[in-house]
Amino acid sequence: MYKADGQRIQQVQRGSLGGGASSQEREFTWSSEDFSRVQRLIYQRAGISLHDGKHAMVYSRLSRRLREAGYLSFDSYLDWLEKSDNEDEWQEFINALTTNLTAFFRENHHFETLAEMLKSKPSSTAWNVWCSAASTGEEPYSIVMTALETLGNQANFKLIASDIDSKVLETGATGVYRIDGVKNMHNERLRKFFLRGKGRNAGMVRVKPELQKMIDFMQINLIDDNWPFKESFDVVFCRNVMIYFDAQTQRKVLEKIHRVMKPGSTLFVGHAENFSDSRDLFLLKGKTVYERL
Repeated sequence: MYKADGQRIQQVQRGSLGGGASSQEREFTWSSEDFSRVQRLIYQRAGISLHDGKHAMVYSRLSRRLREAGYLSFDSYLDWLEKSDNEDEWQEFINALTTNLTAFFRENHHFETLAEMLKSKPSSTAWNVWCSAASTGEEPYSIVMTALETLGNQANFKLIASDIDSKVLETGATGVYRIDGVKNMHNERLRKFFLRGKGRNAGMVRVKPELQKMIDFMQINLIDDNWPFKESFDVVFCRNVMIYFDAQTQRKVLEKIHRVMKPGSTLFVGHAENFSDSRDLFLLKGKTVYERL
């Protein structure tokens, strides 16, 4: 159970490969050809562009999937995957290869900017916001905490939180985290928004239900064309996602994001992302903050 509390609550190789375990240490045969197939399949399914330095990462993550699915080689697993229409297994493949690095109030200047935006309009203003790379939920919960702290409990604020990875979305919707994940929050914020675990839940915290009810978690692949939105957005967070796409895919995704945003609305992106080549879509307004034209 949880209670409110102010205490501070992450074998033989067939080709020449770089990095990772030696051929004698590898459980499965792993070749350059296997890696090239993985590169092609994840690009087709998720738009992710894996560079050649990711051999060890791909081997490690997909090896676990081979064991779980009972396959003895990458070659046989990838053969089956390519011929299969099993969407559950394709999702497992995508989940294994997506990277989910996140934290509460990561790149905090964005939340300070968001608070100033919220203050700049009447308190009754309706806000429609999309967090397009929700991961395990820390970012969307940081967004709604900012809204509640700025606008109060009567905030007219709606947030859609999406990700391509189905497993991290489950974590986000559940809203349970290790205490270490919130250790840098001040006590007032912890008391207001979190319940502290007791008994077998000791060492964990859970976001309060009032935060959860403000967020609609859903699975969205950014390279798909069938986004389920019915209303345009005032704010979009798309942070540290485009770095995994090549330039062509970046442009396509930016064009689609542009179409679901209101003119003059705000796009927040990651610290390593720069969209100067898309000045016809977005105008830089601050540190990794863009205005939709």
